[in-house]
Amino acid sequence: MKTAKWIIDPTHSEVSFKVKHLVISTVTGYFKKFEGYAESSSEDFDGATVGFTADIDSIDTNQSDRDNHLKSADFFDAANHPKLTFEGKISNIGGEYKLIGELTMRATTKTVELDLEFGGVVGDPFGQTKAGFEISGKVNRKDYGLAWSAVTEAGSVVVSDQVRLLLNVQLVKQAVEEEAEATA
Repeated sequence: MKTAKWIIDPTHSEVSFKVKHLVISTVTGYFKKFEGYAESSSEDFDGATVGFTADIDSIDTNQSDRDNHLKSADFFDAANHPKLTFEGKISNIGGEYKLIGELTMRATTKTVELDLEFGGVVGDPFGQTKAGFEISGKVNRKDYGLAWSAVTEAGSVVVSDQVRLLLNVQLVKQAVEEEAEATA
């Protein structure tokens, strides 16, 4: 099988994160602008290479003051580090999928292993071939220099160090180069 390139369909995908606030509740945020791809020579995406970027300025927690704080130097420092990036590979080991690669935030790169649920491949009513994935995992924000912290008078942590990631991604298969050239 030839290597196929797939790109994220942003209208059918979402990139979210969840973090504990005051240890008693969870705040959810999203990146509204992102892009990514997968290149695979396997129908089940085993061994596929993956790339992803999210624009830090597109962060949305449904509260503008908090969004601005997250974009500040206390957290993501969007002025100096405008993108979050990931480069990695998909592994299918006995039907259990993992996404392993290098996650970069604030110029700090760490290897992460994320769980990946492959939803399958289908054709849509418009003749496009789509693949679906749900990706989840945890990272420690302080490992990436997102170190702002505060403690309440009662001793509760304001923002947890652990951040849960949840991405629902739909990919669109792109025309193979040889096929595209033949039709041009």
